[in-house]
Amino acid sequence: MKTLHKLALVFSLVIISGIFVYGISKEEGDVSARKGTAQYFPESVDFAGEKTPLQISDVKERFERELLVNANLDATTLLIIKRANRAFPVIEPILKQYNVPDDFKYLAVIESGLVNAVSPAGARGVWQFMPQTAKERGMEVNDIVDERYHLEKSTEAACKYLIDAKNKFGSWTLAAASYNGGVSGVNKQIEIQKVKDYYDLLLNDETSRYVFRILALKEIMKSPQLYGFNIAQQDLYASIPTRKIEVDSTINDLASFALGQGINYKILKIHNPWLRDRKLLNTAKKKYIIEIPTTGY
Repeated sequence: MKTLHKLALVFSLVIISGIFVYGISKEEGDVSARKGTAQYFPESVDFAGEKTPLQISDVKERFERELLVNANLDATTLLIIKRANRAFPVIEPILKQYNVPDDFKYLAVIESGLVNAVSPAGARGVWQFMPQTAKERGMEVNDIVDERYHLEKSTEAACKYLIDAKNKFGSWTLAAASYNGGVSGVNKQIEIQKVKDYYDLLLNDETSRYVFRILALKEIMKSPQLYGFNIAQQDLYASIPTRKIEVDSTINDLASFALGQGINYKILKIHNPWLRDRKLLNTAKKKYIIEIPTTGY
């Protein structure tokens, strides 16, 4: 019996050792596979054509921090890359229409991960507008309709904000920083510190990291394979074709309306997240465009 116990003990130790060695080998293999990818560092970077001074050690280290963090947020960054295939074709032509640099689509990425996020402070949507700012930029915000959830309209509002900020600061990089720190907040620090370059300013931690996060996601999303993200085209989230219906009257029951269009309430709300109630009150006869998916739902 003692001999059997000893044999069993030895056998168990061999199995455990094998599992342990396999685990180490697998982990080393995973790390090895990502070497030179997750830690890839570009020679130069820019935001909206404005060069990032990587020769300054502080600037280089801040950029590298965001690059490494986001390159190793595997699931989060992978989902963002997948969503971008659907969201960017909506955002890009609007940026172009307003002559806002294409790089600002990455600002939307870091604001919300390209979903209709809700912040504790009350910001909503892909571009994370606060209620008052949204209204100032021409969006309707109430309990029935909230256009912060409307990707096209919120992108247009973001463009208007960024153009005003660029005119104020003379720099797209500072305009981007002000989207987080506020125009007055950034301008105050410029006056106090007597410098006019984002990379020379000492700002609060969030605004200090803000542009570097944009730069990091830009680099990763431009060349995902360099950072270990190898995604087949068919695995990206595709755009879903829709037909547009113009309505200028009240819809008392959106569920019944959806069924009448050949879809259900859930699908209606997914494609029109700006509809915030179960009905659409429209006594002012305002024209709204409702999207109805034709395939892929």
